[in-house]
Amino acid sequence: MAATTEFVPPRSGRIDAKYNRVPGRKGNFEMLAWLFMRISGVFLVVLIFGHLITNLLVGDGINGLDFGFVAGKWADPFWQFWDLAMLWLAMLHGTNGVRTIINDYADKDRTRFWLKGILYFATIVIITLGTLVIFTFDPCIPGSPLEICK
Repeated sequence: MAATTEFVPPRSGRIDAKYNRVPGRKGNFEMLAWLFMRISGVFLVVLIFGHLITNLLVGDGINGLDFGFVAGKWADPFWQFWDLAMLWLAMLHGTNGVRTIINDYADKDRTRFWLKGILYFATIVIITLGTLVIFTFDPCIPGSPLEICK
């Protein structure tokens, strides 16, 4: 019979040196990114369900969604910041998830660099434009006969 070698873990309970983390390489970034995903996910669930309940269940429901509804909603700073928080958290949460996928599946450093560069650029553009739309939204069309616009 052939002798078999069986792995016996060291009695000290310490991890084998080859599995120890390399200090200083990425620091705590990956752990903080993981933690951000969990915390932002909880906040996003609250923000999204609040958004859906307010827009679809209260008042006229889906039939009441129109330009005037959005204009009235964004006239209140509370809803501006609610939608802003939802936009920022959703974009950063999604960007972090896609960044993780790129790190996992892009084999070449150059490919990983360009994919993440495009991802970060798109994220910055969408967050910037979305923030501008939320805070500069003006329901008054020039020359409008509405009382609110005078």
